[in-house]
Amino acid sequence: MNQKSSIKKKLIIEGLIALCISISVLLFYSYKFIPKGQETITWSLFNFTITENGYGEVYIAIYFYLAKIVPLYLLIIWFITCKNWWYPAILIPIAMYAFQLFTSIFEASLKVDENELLYLLGVCMVIIPIVYFIRVKLFDKHVHGIDLDAIDAELKEYKERERLQKEQDLKGKKL
Repeated sequence: MNQKSSIKKKLIIEGLIALCISISVLLFYSYKFIPKGQETITWSLFNFTITENGYGEVYIAIYFYLAKIVPLYLLIIWFITCKNWWYPAILIPIAMYAFQLFTSIFEASLKVDENELLYLLGVCMVIIPIVYFIRVKLFDKHVHGIDLDAIDAELKEYKERERLQKEQDLKGKKL
């Protein structure tokens, strides 16, 4: 019975993920349903007020927001569901879209997609070495057949033999 409930739970989660992915197209093109050509400076939806924020019209501002939100949430889904060793590399485009979304919402429209590179360099400096370290470990183990744990065990055994040999040499000199 427990296995059936875990299978059912897994199917529900996978179905929700598939639904979120399929809705992304509708979400991305939803800016087309916003009235155009009017002198609207703000637009309200579900207690959220969206302003034109320097883009000229509200629908253009929403287009820019959705152009950042949709790839961001698809990348987050990919990051969460990815089972490959390189999944931390997905954090780089996630950070890029997050910084771009932040600047498109909170800064003037003249500065969109300009200064994120500086912030992204910090993220890359952390993530790239982690991904490279994981790759080297896997490459050595699976391609070259080098088992680092076995090498460590051999080194410890060798050091122990050296230590015992030194002890025996010291005992031999004392006699």
